[in-house]
Amino acid sequence: MSKKKLVVIDGNSIAYRAFFALPLLNNDKGIHTNAIYGFTTMLLKVLEEEKPTHLLVAFDAGKKTFRHDTYKGYKGTREKTPSELSEQFAFIREVLDAFNISRYELENYEADDIIGTLAKRAEKEGMDVKIISGDKDLLQLVSSHVKVALTRKGITDVDTYDLSAIDEKYGITPEQIIDMKGLMGDKSDNIPGVPGIGEKTALKLLKQFGTIERVLESIDDVSGKKLKEKLDENREQAMMSKKLATIIVEAPIDIMLDNITYKEYDVEAVRAVFTDLGFQSLLNRVGGDEQNSSIESLDEIEFELAQAVLDEMLTDKAALIVEVMDENYHEGQIQGFAIVNENKRYFIQTDVALNSTTFKNWVEDSSKKKIVFDAKQAIVSLKWKGITLRGVEMDLLIASYLLNPSESNHDISAIARRKGFNHVQDDELVYGKGAKRKVPDTDELAEHLVRKADSVFQLYDQLEDELKKNEQYGLFKELEMPLSIILAEMESTGVMVDVERLQNMGQDLEGRLTEIEKEIHTLAGESFNINSPKQLGVILFEKLELPVIKKTKTGYSTSADVLDKLKSKHEIVDKILHYRQLGKLNSTYIEGLLKVVHKDTNKIHTRFNQALTQTGRLSSIEPNLQNIPIRLEEGRKIRQAFIPSQQDWVIFAADYSQIELRVLAHIANDENLIEAFNNGMDIHTKTAMDVFNVNADEVTSDMRRQAKAVNFGIVYGISDYGLSQNLGITRKEAQAFIEAYLQSFPGVQEYMDSIVREAKDKGFVSTMMQRRRYIPDITSRNFNQRSFAERTAMNTPIQGSGADIIKKAMIDMAKRLETEGLQARLLLQVHDELIFEAPKEEIEKLIQVVPDVMENTIQLKVPLKVDYSYGPTWFDAK
Repeated sequence: MSKKKLVVIDGNSIAYRAFFALPLLNNDKGIHTNAIYGFTTMLLKVLEEEKPTHLLVAFDAGKKTFRHDTYKGYKGTREKTPSELSEQFAFIREVLDAFNISRYELENYEADDIIGTLAKRAEKEGMDVKIISGDKDLLQLVSSHVKVALTRKGITDVDTYDLSAIDEKYGITPEQIIDMKGLMGDKSDNIPGVPGIGEKTALKLLKQFGTIERVLESIDDVSGKKLKEKLDENREQAMMSKKLATIIVEAPIDIMLDNITYKEYDVEAVRAVFTDLGFQSLLNRVGGDEQNSSIESLDEIEFELAQAVLDEMLTDKAALIVEVMDENYHEGQIQGFAIVNENKRYFIQTDVALNSTTFKNWVEDSSKKKIVFDAKQAIVSLKWKGITLRGVEMDLLIASYLLNPSESNHDISAIARRKGFNHVQDDELVYGKGAKRKVPDTDELAEHLVRKADSVFQLYDQLEDELKKNEQYGLFKELEMPLSIILAEMESTGVMVDVERLQNMGQDLEGRLTEIEKEIHTLAGESFNINSPKQLGVILFEKLELPVIKKTKTGYSTSADVLDKLKSKHEIVDKILHYRQLGKLNSTYIEGLLKVVHKDTNKIHTRFNQALTQTGRLSSIEPNLQNIPIRLEEGRKIRQAFIPSQQDWVIFAADYSQIELRVLAHIANDENLIEAFNNGMDIHTKTAMDVFNVNADEVTSDMRRQAKAVNFGIVYGISDYGLSQNLGITRKEAQAFIEAYLQSFPGVQEYMDSIVREAKDKGFVSTMMQRRRYIPDITSRNFNQRSFAERTAMNTPIQGSGADIIKKAMIDMAKRLETEGLQARLLLQVHDELIFEAPKEEIEKLIQVVPDVMENTIQLKVPLKVDYSYGPTWFDAK
């Protein structure tokens, strides 16, 4: 029978070493992980090399110990633990629990005392002991059965000390280490020792006299007058220092050696923690169960290239990949299908699947559960082929987005890698990119799609469990999944465009641009290329001699912010700015919109991004219909080109009024804000009244403008600098304005303080519907990063809750339209606005139904208010 071996790890010491040895790392949830990673790396090395029969990690229980009763200044010079480190201890404990490793701490004692007590107990029972730390104090415990491994560089490079190693390094016994510390003190622990005595002198005295007591008894025999005086003057301090340095080996610990036996760890538990923390590089070191180890390398996967669709493929639960190479999937260009179930993997060519009634029936059967990636894209693609996808159980794209909103890449390959599966290649490696992008041959395409489906099938349970653990499964299942179906319907429906009107607008803009160009040339006194920054710079700063604001490597800066500062200097500047605005309007919106009008439907089928923004807001691309400029009259007129798709129909628009300020009132529970909204007051006027201490009839338009700026500034986390720029006032004035606002609305101040505390405590903030945003910089040492993170923490629950509310309203609206039997259709969502098209005869009904649904989709402490309008075009509906 092999000899028993105890390994005791100094938890705080190793965590500190790991933290400062590794760069400050973050995982995709925004959690700092460098100390956790370093600690875990050391742990794996210990398990692999030491093979302990007994194992324990000792931690300090708190800042105060019995040593502080002896000397109040004990460890008093230590800097406060960085918050970036302290937040990691909980995760280190989680790692230990996953490894089935015992951990222990004892009130009023240090980890050293726990280690010393256990080491001596184990030694008495004939066990070998290995102590792992970065603290030299523990060398006093070395004996014939106890060794101490001290981290030398980083956390895995160590020096191991036994009796001979201590003798070789110091020439004294382990017990004399305590006397050495008593004489020379210890700066790290603020043990004073004897002033002026360093390690060399301490060792010389101990080799001559043996102990501090003997040194003090034999001061007359000490050589050197000054040294004698120091020892004599600091007798009590020397003895106190020795006492402080002495590790207690009989601490009242209630953990027995039998309690810390170590056999093995649960591989799945460890893999789950590693995956959650993002430690992909460590997953291979811990192996895996049959399921994980069956994930083949990229050149090993079995699948069937199906020649026909058979019932055995179409099980009650399967992963389905609908592959669309063209990003504009409104052409329905499906490259192929892959199905993976519990029994087998299949690739089905497009024609084989689409010509199969069996396949169509399975896809449309809601009782057959499908696990997919990007349900919206799959639904839209199949709809173009006359098939309605139903029964989507899991959308891996949405699940990954909710779990990791700050992550920019949610492709299947990226999700798989983050979860420890190096199982599928990036699309770019298979298809190429840019001009070289093409569909590979059937065999390569088939394997790629099967790998995608296999990854989706294997990751399903894990992502579902994570959503439930985060209390986000309701958000996923009840909000985002139903929403994806509605967005797919909106994308498929599209918005009708009056192409001729759009073309006429373009011609009008070209005419205006030509006129303005002539005016600019007249003011400049010569013709030049207005779009050339170099030529424009020469005109403005050399010929017209305007003040130079900023220079770049290539010459004068003519950026928008520079021109803004020059507007009062010369009338040419305003015309240049207007010229640029109209030029962008023409190229980006007129010409851009004409390019994406579908040739068959005469509609624009925008793509809604459901998995992009960290606040949960929807965005749209190809084209971006949410960004059509409406501050310019010419920009607003572009909306005239968006019309109903049928005769005698109209566009109906419904817009939440100040939804984010209402959410702020609810979340902050501010009595003044709640009262103002409940009384139907204009909130900007109310704010101006409180901040300026005036009556309603005394509020000027300028006061209201400033109040509006600070109201929305609070929502969007504006700083004093940002507000000063918005209002054209000094930062000091802006700060005073913000302070006056917060005094007027104390609930808002309390909310801001509490949400920042919550972010620091949890590492994230949540919306009312549990959407999370991770904020790693909330504990940054960098003031600017931390300040921005704090503002993000404040505004995310407000913006995010606003986004969640309108999403829920869209779901409720779809149900209500169906219940009422209305033909009206939801076409677009633009920020806080929903755009419908409907027959004229349904307008009176919509006037009742739409506000009713939107205002009652969620109950807040203040009423939600919806404004609506309608007309023959989107422009007229505003």
